[in-house]
Amino acid sequence: MALAIVTGGSRGLGFATAKALKEAGHILVLVAKDPVRLAQAAKELQCEFRSVDLEELNKTQEVFTEMLHTFGAPQILVLAHGVMSEKMSKTLRTTTQEWRRVMAINLDSVFCAVNIFGAAMAEARLGRIIIYSACLGRMSGPGNTGGLAPYRISKAGVNALVRNLAHETVHGTRGLLVDAVCPNHTRTDMGGPDAPLSVEEGADTAIWLATRSFDPEKDKTGFLWEEREIIDW
Repeated sequence: MALAIVTGGSRGLGFATAKALKEAGHILVLVAKDPVRLAQAAKELQCEFRSVDLEELNKTQEVFTEMLHTFGAPQILVLAHGVMSEKMSKTLRTTTQEWRRVMAINLDSVFCAVNIFGAAMAEARLGRIIIYSACLGRMSGPGNTGGLAPYRISKAGVNALVRNLAHETVHGTRGLLVDAVCPNHTRTDMGGPDAPLSVEEGADTAIWLATRSFDPEKDKTGFLWEEREIIDW
């Protein structure tokens, strides 16, 4: 059994991922903002949890550090939290407050988690980090059409963080895997009820990355994945 920490684990893609990992026999700790909803999710999955507003970076660092001391280094870290930017948040119309809100949650808190948990995972030479990104964060295709600037740029930052960390940890040869996932348009609070994919379908690639066998001689890490395939970003 591996220790798995899942952020955004109280609902949507995070909950679907956490549920699958629990069913696979892993020890689970959930992280999310809403303490009531989080407690309900943790009760359903019979696991530990920590509530924190990931926009508050000092508190986030404090909670993540406490978790590392309490539970030890995870073998699986899934970062499934995130927010959408305001509908009219084009680059020249976005307020500083909106920019900071989205960046803090979508990118800065991701760095905090990777920096705190990932360092321990790298030292143990055992671990998988999977970060939910978005196709809107690609520098080509759907990510290159403008609008939703804080969201698109924060997700592009996630993709770059994954690529950079993979280089620094020698592409899985030292036991640490790091990958980003585009879940496509799923029926979450963000995606809406009319999205074509269920949360289980949207979470499939992240679950696969968290549990796949990995041979550094032939398998790859440090990429953006969609439907279990590497896509350009």
